Amino acid sequence: MRVFGIDPGSYTTGYGIVEKQGRELVHVDNGIVRPKGSESFPKRLCDIYEEICRLIDEFKPDIVALEDVFVAKNVKTAMRLGHVRGVAMLAAVAKGIEVVEYQPVHVKQAITGVGSASKEQVAKMVKVMLKLPDVAAEDASDALAVAICHLNSALMRKIQGI
Repeated sequence: MRVFGIDPGSYTTGYGIVEKQGRELVHVDNGIVRPKGSESFPKRLCDIYEEICRLIDEFKPDIVALEDVFVAKNVKTAMRLGHVRGVAMLAAVAKGIEVVEYQPVHVKQAITGVGSASKEQVAKMVKVMLKLPDVAAEDASDALAVAICHLNSALMRKIQGI
């Protein structure tokens, strides 16, 4: 199973692609979608949509795993994040790919065993789990964590017969 993880952001959207091969988690790719900050918000959304579509075409994931909305202190920031999440969902569904969502606390717990883990702890565990030479960029590391979370959750559902 190949999972395309997304950590949405209006200036920087991270992505990470992880595949389950037997019992191994295999890193396929990761990176950042970074539209020009000088562009209007609607244009940045369009750029994010187009790049996610291109990446889906290139890597042909079985499923897209997305980090769910967290409660932000700034309402405008939360709204923009919601728009980016919507664009990511639209890109996946338009390509015929199922979308699943995970709360940040569940992603952290799946990676580190602790729901309150720091971003640095998550990044270090992602590096170890995927045998990466270096820690991935923060947003890409978060996206890889979401993909790993889904693969581990799918394995647990299979074990439990759900």
